[in-house]
Amino acid sequence: MADIDLDKRFDVHEIAKTKLAEIERFVCNIYCCHSTGCKSSGSDDILDLIKNMVAEHEVEDKIRVVATGCMGLCAQGPLIRVEIKGKKDALFKRVDLESAKQIMDKYVLPAINAEGAYDVPEELHKYVLSLELPFFTKQEKVVLKNAGHMDPEDISEYMARGGYLALEKALKTMTPAQVVEEIKKSGLRGRGGGGFSTGMKWELAAKVPTVDEKFIICNGDEGDPGAYMDRSILEGDPHAVIEGMMIAAYAIGATDGWFYVRAEYPLAVERLEKAIKACKKNRLLGNNIMGTDFCFNVDIRLGAGAFVCGEETALIHSIEGARGTPRPRPPYPTNKGLWEKPSCVNNVETLANVSKILLKGADWFASFGTETSKGTKVFALTGQVEHSGLIEVPMGTTINQIVNEIGGGVPNGKKLKAVQTGGPSGGVIPKEYMDMPVCYEELKKVGSIMGSGGMIVIDDSSDMVELAKFYLDFTVDESCGKCAPCRIGGKQMLALLEKISKGKGNKKDLAQLKRIATAMQKASLCGLGQTAPNPVLSTLKFYEKEYNDKLVENKAAAGEN
Repeated sequence: MADIDLDKRFDVHEIAKTKLAEIERFVCNIYCCHSTGCKSSGSDDILDLIKNMVAEHEVEDKIRVVATGCMGLCAQGPLIRVEIKGKKDALFKRVDLESAKQIMDKYVLPAINAEGAYDVPEELHKYVLSLELPFFTKQEKVVLKNAGHMDPEDISEYMARGGYLALEKALKTMTPAQVVEEIKKSGLRGRGGGGFSTGMKWELAAKVPTVDEKFIICNGDEGDPGAYMDRSILEGDPHAVIEGMMIAAYAIGATDGWFYVRAEYPLAVERLEKAIKACKKNRLLGNNIMGTDFCFNVDIRLGAGAFVCGEETALIHSIEGARGTPRPRPPYPTNKGLWEKPSCVNNVETLANVSKILLKGADWFASFGTETSKGTKVFALTGQVEHSGLIEVPMGTTINQIVNEIGGGVPNGKKLKAVQTGGPSGGVIPKEYMDMPVCYEELKKVGSIMGSGGMIVIDDSSDMVELAKFYLDFTVDESCGKCAPCRIGGKQMLALLEKISKGKGNKKDLAQLKRIATAMQKASLCGLGQTAPNPVLSTLKFYEKEYNDKLVENKAAAGEN
């Protein structure tokens, strides 16, 4: 983006108007998925090829090529979306260099000069992905609305889509208390796993007596196997998270903000750094933001990949440069957090919702979801499902709708056996519960949790004992070792599972598993140890026969060696 006249630096309306006019001049917009998944499949080279062809044919004034964030249907990537004025949008799947050249030669270049309708030629139909798929039509995009439809590295394009208008509204027309009240009214709950009321957390932080420093922290330490929601949000729409953090800072009286993002997310970190730099350049960070008394700065800390640092007190210790281990609560971080100062920790997805709530209103946001679980939720739908990828649905959407409608069901003639939510901290949900609405309370009833949003589909070929062992092995390895229930209990449970899986266990081992699991849930210091037994307990509850079939006495009765 070009430098903005100093006199207009705070006029987001003017910047948005200028950018929209610039975009409108183009006949065609080509959006190339440039997220981590598609980049790993060669989207860098595809993007270069398309740009070179545009330059070669001297149509830079007609075609705009945009490297964008995740488009969602990751199983079919790399994806390219072509939008031509007067023509139907076309989405192309599994694009490589050869097919990208064909798409340009046989569709895009002829279509930009054609009058009226111009369909994708039949020879390219094998690359076309219907935009009428339930995967696209059954979703409700709030957090992911911009991802895949704009350049995440252009602050003016974010403004053209309403970016920073919510911040302006908060700073110029609302008091901090009014902002807090609006977020409380919306029913927004933390999207990082615990589901605590975001508005209540802000209120607690705001009520702490004035001190020289207060902090707002964005938790981007997404460590669940198979989960990539926060990474994709940061890659595809980093300014939405920054704006949400700034509004939160204004609401609680924070002076500085910290992004804690794991180092394994280099693209997310790179785009976040560019977004912060653009904000500073345009005086959206620093002193007297938008001509008001509000002053705020942000910085980034990279996590070293410790799963336990997803827990807020461990995360805070890591930012301080100490070992990432949790501490007992209270005191809660809202009273005594980073460097002993009041601190509010919010998840990436939580903050990405904030600007939308302020612009459209709490009632609008609360119109999605259930009585106690408001809004939408982003999920990484993975495992044995036809259309795996990133999705966003209203809270209360059933598992059946997610897996069989949006996800297209289980492929290869296999049958659905279960769905696992909440990563290593969650539980398995058998196929008998597929009509259950996905919300905090309902998941808890069956021994699982929402978590950060991982949802893994399991088919009928899966061994549930091995699944439980896999997750427990992960949490044992990731335990910080600070408290005995987690450090010792996890290893004892894992040893019992290994014994059972080898066909050497007995019924006493099953009883012992349950006893240790209960002790860990009650006595562990933090959420890692408290929830680590969930995969074991839920598989024992719903698939105890699979455990029993492996026991020594039952194998002997069945005549097995």
